[in-house]
Amino acid sequence: MTQRLIIVGAGGFGREVHDWANDAIAAGAEWSIAGFLDDNPHALDGFAMPVDVIGPASTYEPSDDEVFVCAIGEPQIKLQIAKSLRARGARFTNVIHPTARIGQRNRLGEGLVLCPYSVITTNVTVGDFVSLNLHGTIGHDATVGDGCTLNNHTDITGWVTLGEGVFMGSHASVLPYAKVGDYARIGAGSTVLRSAKPHTTVVGVPAKRLPTVTSLAKRAA
Repeated sequence: MTQRLIIVGAGGFGREVHDWANDAIAAGAEWSIAGFLDDNPHALDGFAMPVDVIGPASTYEPSDDEVFVCAIGEPQIKLQIAKSLRARGARFTNVIHPTARIGQRNRLGEGLVLCPYSVITTNVTVGDFVSLNLHGTIGHDATVGDGCTLNNHTDITGWVTLGEGVFMGSHASVLPYAKVGDYARIGAGSTVLRSAKPHTTVVGVPAKRLPTVTSLAKRAA
């Protein structure tokens, strides 16, 4: 039986995931795309999409013939919505573009989005609801926590550990053995040499923590 694929999130990334899912179907994936879930019923207005927003993610009741993928970029929101749907019985699938490359001896979670030309090498552990965007790479022996959003051309090198909900901007890199804490944000083009603490934003080469409003006020005092 062909499963109905429902894409959670009808924003720009959701529309991209729709196209990557169609490519996966052409390569043999056994889905039919049923539509989007979004609490904004007008999210697709002005876009010539072949499927519509079929309901709000916050209240949708999954059916047995449906599988889901979460196409939301913001990690905290993504995890909240995905976990809420899972608690209501939703089953999540992985949308893997035919050009993505996955090596051997990896452990991959559910609800992944692997976009065109993304690469996961070998002995990698990836949690649930992770997105790896265009040309992103995860190197050997790395660990990526649930809900991470890894944008275009990101580079996670060998033995790196990313916590839950990490956000990496385009062209950001994390060098070997570095550790990035839960919900840290790495700015576009930045390079983490050793570590980034949880719930911080780091930018630059090497990446350094952005000062908070509180710390700026103390400096000015």
